Amino acid sequence: MKEFCSRVAVGCLSLASAMLLGCGSNEPFDFVPVTGKVVYEDGSPLTGGQLQFVSLAPAVGANYPRPAAAHLKSDGTFDAVTSHKYGDGLVPGKHKVAILNGRNADGKPLVPQEYTSSATTPLVIDTADAPLSIKVPKP
Repeated sequence: MKEFCSRVAVGCLSLASAMLLGCGSNEPFDFVPVTGKVVYEDGSPLTGGQLQFVSLAPAVGANYPRPAAAHLKSDGTFDAVTSHKYGDGLVPGKHKVAILNGRNADGKPLVPQEYTSSATTPLVIDTADAPLSIKVPKP
């Protein structure tokens, strides 16, 4: 019985340690914090929506970088870009950028349709250029 209690105690301590320290991440990518601003070609800020960043980095083994996201503030700025955990940033390198859920008070899109999908967006950024300055045309 004493040996059983010792094993239970060791197991509980191991579980508590894992909970306090975290289980670690199997994420094979590094991340860099990124901030920036999205403006129209005339310099006025894009005032709503969410940015989606899709990395153009190659896979590491069977792992591909996850898409990242950031919310646009009313002045067109963004921060806390999130890939793996809140505010961790982007995988270094180039990313396609799509603008999602961007609509004005009348429900009209804030950007041309092609900018709303990572498959069709012409926007490509490089983390080396941070803080980012992204320009888009008005619809």
